[in-house]
Amino acid sequence: MKQTVHDAIVIGSGPAGYTAAIYLGRAGYAPLVIAGALTPGGQLMNTTEVENFPGFPKAVLGPDLMDQMREQAEHFGAQIEYDDVVSVDLSGDIKRITTDSGEEYQTRAVVITTGSQYRKLEIPGEREFSGRGVSYCATCDGFFFKNKPIVVIGGGDSAMSDADFLTRFGSSVTLIHRRQGFRASKIMVDRAKANDKISFLLDSVVTRINGDGSGVTSLDVRNTATGQQSNIPANGVFVAIGFTPQTAFFNGQVDLDQDGYILVKGGSTKTSVPGVFAAGDVTDKIYRQAISAAGMGCRAALDAQEYLTSLDKR
Repeated sequence: MKQTVHDAIVIGSGPAGYTAAIYLGRAGYAPLVIAGALTPGGQLMNTTEVENFPGFPKAVLGPDLMDQMREQAEHFGAQIEYDDVVSVDLSGDIKRITTDSGEEYQTRAVVITTGSQYRKLEIPGEREFSGRGVSYCATCDGFFFKNKPIVVIGGGDSAMSDADFLTRFGSSVTLIHRRQGFRASKIMVDRAKANDKISFLLDSVVTRINGDGSGVTSLDVRNTATGQQSNIPANGVFVAIGFTPQTAFFNGQVDLDQDGYILVKGGSTKTSVPGVFAAGDVTDKIYRQAISAAGMGCRAALDAQEYLTSLDKR
């Protein structure tokens, strides 16, 4: 039986993927969205209140926003598959995509919105105590550390948001950052500083995570200015130091920058491969916002439509 060749496949979900699917669906291309098996919806599935997405003056929960985007994409004809892509063949006019379940899909155009994953500290004890005190998702695991000392590591918006959220549970929350200044926006920093349950340990890096059979018990910390070593008690360690783009399975078939982010041409979403487009955090390491990802998903869909139209005119 002849295999179906899709007009467009979106690899990944989140604001970029679902927006691309909405636009492609409205254009009549009935896109297939391979959304991921474990975390469809991207990073916003691990976010509490989203206050800066237009149209929600009273904020919206991240998972609720993603559910609404998914429903809108399906309303316009998108098909959602909850699977992970493990390999691709992007050569030729017909691209081939293989998933973890063994399915192979063919398509004329590909929109990549695979996003990024949590960056690790890569220090002793991190892997050993992952899931037993070390976490990368405050909204997922905060409840488990009720009335226990919690540490958040990082200096961006995510770290500030996590620290503020975790004060609902921890007996204390200490935010550790490697320098005095923060990458976080002023409103997020001010909010964290105004919370009496949050203390700051700056110019400091965690060098080791200690624990026992029951989980994490303390952290070894080094002051980057003085070199002084200290040990602080902690049962919950939440790592919020950034992300790594999920591009490994492309196996060098699209051009990446030195940090592994997909390179696009000029102000477009076109990659180095004709018929392949990229949007969202997999190509954006500067803005990293839900609204900018959604806007880029729109652009990727429009670029893909233009490409498909050119194919049809051949």
